[in-house]
Amino acid sequence: MDIQSIKNRFGIIGNAPALNYAISVAAQVAGTDLSVLIVGESGVGKEVFSQVIHTLSARKHNPFIAVNCGAIPEGTIDSELFGHEKGSFTGAVDSRKGYFETVSSGTIFLDEIGEMPLGTQARLLRVLETGEFIRVGSSKVQKTDVRVIAATNKDLLEFTQEGKFREDLYYRMSTVPIKVPALRERPEDIPLLFRKFATDFAERYRTTPVFLDEDARRSLVGYPWPGNVRELKNIAEQISVLSQNKQLTAIDVRQFLPETLSARLPVLAVPNSSNGHGEFANEREILYKLFFDMKKDVTELKKLFVDVVQNPQALNAASLAALKPETSFTDIPSGDFVHQPVITSPVSHPVLLDHNDIHEHVEVEESLNIMDKEKELIVKALKKHKGKRKDAALDLGISERTLYRKLKEYDIDE
Repeated sequence: MDIQSIKNRFGIIGNAPALNYAISVAAQVAGTDLSVLIVGESGVGKEVFSQVIHTLSARKHNPFIAVNCGAIPEGTIDSELFGHEKGSFTGAVDSRKGYFETVSSGTIFLDEIGEMPLGTQARLLRVLETGEFIRVGSSKVQKTDVRVIAATNKDLLEFTQEGKFREDLYYRMSTVPIKVPALRERPEDIPLLFRKFATDFAERYRTTPVFLDEDARRSLVGYPWPGNVRELKNIAEQISVLSQNKQLTAIDVRQFLPETLSARLPVLAVPNSSNGHGEFANEREILYKLFFDMKKDVTELKKLFVDVVQNPQALNAASLAALKPETSFTDIPSGDFVHQPVITSPVSHPVLLDHNDIHEHVEVEESLNIMDKEKELIVKALKKHKGKRKDAALDLGISERTLYRKLKEYDIDE
């Protein structure tokens, strides 16, 4: 079956090369019994790929079950997957078959496998290697013939290094990895998906579908879509219900788009960028450009003050004109200093420049490490909002979940 036929059959919208490649890999591996690891951010549609693999396989007439490992409590996940015997734990009033027993000869899709407890991972590894499992509270070894497809939005290789995921299971699961691209990585598909969701909504409720003008289309494409296709569908339905206009402008669209980090920072777009949109791929690039420009401005101001201190007579209208409108400096007489310029700038605190150490100040290079700057911003935001993550995340323009991940990444003590 060709790629377009697969798209039509499973309702996959888009023509991005990365998406087409992921579909082709799924189609190729479907005819085997190899384990597959589907990797992608939350909301990109990883479960659809598991259904593609199962439907195109020889097991298509046998059971298929999707299990969200993150939604099952740690104390019961072994019982859910492998079953249990009567009396094996409190509440086990009867024996129960697990998914690996009931779906034998079929396919089991383990979503968010990165959330699976280490003990359960050891049991799963045995199933993958030998096809054997033991019910909770039993000593009898049972056989199963289940194909396992797993998915995650985590970096499992990083998890193995942190001891959160078994390294042997990782390499056993990732026999054939499939990378599902994020929505921002295939911007050409965003208008197509919006039109599909808007049309489906209109057909369901027998209304006229909304459609985008050129500026509205650019606004949608420019938004980073952290929730990916799931978020786009929600936005399309919100607009279909609440918009007063059927022909949407950029202003109409922006009313429904959440405030993001990119909306809070200065516009740093490159008009003639190669991707045609002039937008940075991620927040780190934006922050790096912002801090680089700030450092450049500070360096220019320092050079100007060196000239002023070395030659006070040069402080004339031409020198003042070289400063930014928001920058001011004042001569403050002192017993030890003759003309001490004071700079007041949005990017630094007032600084007194001494004749004896002016060169030392000029030669100090500020750190351009983006991780240091990002950590500094996070610490300041938490301090400003007295440790309230939700308020700090809102101020930073990122989700609370992203903030939590950053706190762990930088080992920030709240």
